[in-house]
Amino acid sequence: MANRLLAHEVSDLCLGKPPLSSIPISATIRHALAALKSSDDTHISVWSCDLDHHSTTHDHCHCVGKICMVDIICYLCKEDNISSPSLALKAPVSVLLSPIPGVVKHVDPSYSLLEAIDLIINGAQNLVVPIKNTTSKRKQLRQPTSLAPTTHAGGREFCWLTQEDVIRFLLSSIGLFSPTAAYSIESLGIIDTKILTINYHSPASKALAAISTSLSDQTSVAVIDDDGVLIGEISPFTLAYCDEMVAAAITTLSAGDLMAYIDCGGPPEDITKVVHARLKEKNLYGMLDEFLIYSSGIPYCNSTSSSSDEETTVLSPVTTRSGRYNRSDKFIMRRAEAIVCQPRSSLVAVMIQAIALRVSYVWVIEEDCTVVGIVKFSGMLKVFQEHLESLID
Repeated sequence: MANRLLAHEVSDLCLGKPPLSSIPISATIRHALAALKSSDDTHISVWSCDLDHHSTTHDHCHCVGKICMVDIICYLCKEDNISSPSLALKAPVSVLLSPIPGVVKHVDPSYSLLEAIDLIINGAQNLVVPIKNTTSKRKQLRQPTSLAPTTHAGGREFCWLTQEDVIRFLLSSIGLFSPTAAYSIESLGIIDTKILTINYHSPASKALAAISTSLSDQTSVAVIDDDGVLIGEISPFTLAYCDEMVAAAITTLSAGDLMAYIDCGGPPEDITKVVHARLKEKNLYGMLDEFLIYSSGIPYCNSTSSSSDEETTVLSPVTTRSGRYNRSDKFIMRRAEAIVCQPRSSLVAVMIQAIALRVSYVWVIEEDCTVVGIVKFSGMLKVFQEHLESLID
């Protein structure tokens, strides 16, 4: 049974995965924004293609990165862009790409499960894997710029694998990791105490650098009170389902008010009025015009949350969730509450909670709700890597 798990290749994890949503590196941020709003995915892959002068096709294409709504929001929040978002959106999409090498990495379908885990532990967030074509015709990027194909030479299409995909796959064979999976996260030494925090009453703009860092680290920013108690979070996983005009809220609100703003597709009217007034105070009329257009047409949502897990719970400072419409006009709900556990929580319990709520981390708190650290998918994967390598030895 263990040998069968070790024999798996990354192609086995790609079964049923859809082809990547893609834009060319020549696209502008506005084109990327349109692509994100029309996609069912929260991330869009960015491709660079070198034209073979002896052919009419692009034979040398490579995925050079990925972008999401959070990249655009953080970009619009910059001092040079907040006053004129329309102008900022005309910039090339390349300015949003991560400067960290290896975040997106091409791999052969025959890569082993262990090789994939090793790449992720060493910084790869998305593994780009070729798959068989799902269409008979060559796909083109739906962008108003110079179009580039989503396929490489030979007509191949691509999907990508994430940390969540690998963790979900390992969870399906969790019995092979007994008794390790039942050990507490504290005993396994995977609680990371280097966390990003902001005080509840601090300006949300002070969290901007932390938001960018948490996006790169696939974590979140903890919102705490003066005693270090976890009140909630500002999560890239939530922001990815919001509109770009959250940039106006980050610029004008406190961290606590920002949580309420992004906690639903339509923020409370009183907070919307605060954003409007403060944009006027700051003479940010370019952003104000965009915000007025945005705020006039947002749907409002209301929903409650619950958790049945015994060891891992949900800290719920509010009762709504965030979301946005996809191209099918279906409202996508997203938890905005902080997902928490305690040091004695078992590895498998934390895995299940993270997978169920589609996040790659869980906050670790003490009984008095003070935050002590965070458990990430990358830390979990190190545990499984060591276990699988021991089977080889």
